[in-house]
Amino acid sequence: MDASNFSMPDTPELRAYFGDVPGQKPGCGFPIAHCLMVFGKEGGELAYWDASPYNTGDLHHTPQAHAQAMRPGDVLLGDDAFSAYVHLAMLKNRGADGVFPTHHARLVDFAPNRVGGPDAPKGSPGSRWVESLGTDDQLVEYFKPPRRPDWMTPEQFDAIPPSMIVREIRRTVRRKGFRPMRVTVTTTLLDAEAYPADEVVALRLERWEVETDIRHLKTTMKMEVLRSETVAGVRKELAAFAIVYNLARLVMADAAGRQGVGIRRLSFADALAWLRHAGPTDDPPRLRVVPLRPDRVEPRAVKRRSKPFDLMNRPRHEMRKVIRDKQQRLP
Repeated sequence: MDASNFSMPDTPELRAYFGDVPGQKPGCGFPIAHCLMVFGKEGGELAYWDASPYNTGDLHHTPQAHAQAMRPGDVLLGDDAFSAYVHLAMLKNRGADGVFPTHHARLVDFAPNRVGGPDAPKGSPGSRWVESLGTDDQLVEYFKPPRRPDWMTPEQFDAIPPSMIVREIRRTVRRKGFRPMRVTVTTTLLDAEAYPADEVVALRLERWEVETDIRHLKTTMKMEVLRSETVAGVRKELAAFAIVYNLARLVMADAAGRQGVGIRRLSFADALAWLRHAGPTDDPPRLRVVPLRPDRVEPRAVKRRSKPFDLMNRPRHEMRKVIRDKQQRLP
């Protein structure tokens, strides 16, 4: 699970519903949407998506995402925003589990029998120590926050237990060519024998696959800027993107079985191109196998240079007035 955003034409209806990027003057930017998405880890299929106003929090639509995309026994990966107590409790109520980086604001201490909990002195962990499962691997008790999040209904909040046992794991990850990285994980997978700590941390690191899935949608399929000028049109356009994306994933799943490789080793762009141009009687494609490149790093940079025009940082009518004033002063 992860959230991203996309923009769309600057129409009054879209601006009123989705909102602009904070700090921009009216007429100087474009409406921006927040989009929560859930992908299958092995096949990359899109199981849930929702377009909301730009200022929507990542957790806002998690109840709907759970209902549509999660089944008992599933394990959800996400960033640290999804390690909040209420989200962990909702997952357990559905019979699912989660593996997330520990929230950056949560204090974690692996000292046995250390002080902690809601009534502990200031500067102590907010969790109560329960049991040590090994080096930097422990069970702790998290407690329900006193205030209901705005995105939860009173019924949803009341259904959450006052406390729950979770597992915290910390490891130092060492990769060739990189500095050591310390990783702290919060998970509801409590059985240390069934779910060894190192394997849980390795699973947490695989969350980055979702960034590739989102890139396929936004960059390869050009979903980053939509064309529809109404809210209903935006939702229809998103649905069309999701259908085509999942059709490409089906082509990849079929090719993976025939070629004897994992789905994520095959080229999404190849599958999309075949889907776009193939006829009804064409043979199934043999897709390009992408090289296995663990820990690959690429710069987030734009190669194509933009045109040397100023950014629109004032409303259009003000900029027109400046141009007319300059023209009137010309001899």
